Amino acid sequence: ALWPAAAVEVHTSKEVDAVNGTNLRLKCTFSTSSPISQSLSVTWNFQPEDLSSHEPVFYYLKEPYKLSPGRFKERVTWDGNIERNDVSIIIWNLQPTDNGTFTCQVKNPPDVNGKIGEVRLRVVQKVHFTEIHFLAVTIGSACVLMIIVVTVVIICRHHRKKAQEKRIEVADTEL
Repeated sequence: ALWPAAAVEVHTSKEVDAVNGTNLRLKCTFSTSSPISQSLSVTWNFQPEDLSSHEPVFYYLKEPYKLSPGRFKERVTWDGNIERNDVSIIIWNLQPTDNGTFTCQVKNPPDVNGKIGEVRLRVVQKVHFTEIHFLAVTIGSACVLMIIVVTVVIICRHHRKKAQEKRIEVADTEL
């Protein structure tokens, strides 16, 4: 009989924008059908925009290993938690030369096959107006509008009540 092949599923963002000179957490999570083994390994690589050769960024096997040569030397730290299926890293002091695609590969024997997570990083000089900013402005504006409407309704009711009390007072004095 044929057994279905087990595979590690890796999850990353598709694209990330970050501001030049800041730090960025590249999030990578995984799911596996096997218990987490002592042989679990994580490999982060980088493909520059000019499509030159892949560069190693980070490696994990039982413990995090910093890779010494290359553009990311002393700029990458482990920020994952294997027990929580998180194999994220932090890149410090982003630079325009960091533009490119980062890959996150997890192997958890016997689950060694599976899709490699890819995230495209774009380092920008300033933050662009994104959908999140638009959503925040929209929600904030809606809240302000609701406060104004409620305030106007309360003021109108107060004035109506005062006018009604005045009419009753005038009617009582006429009697």
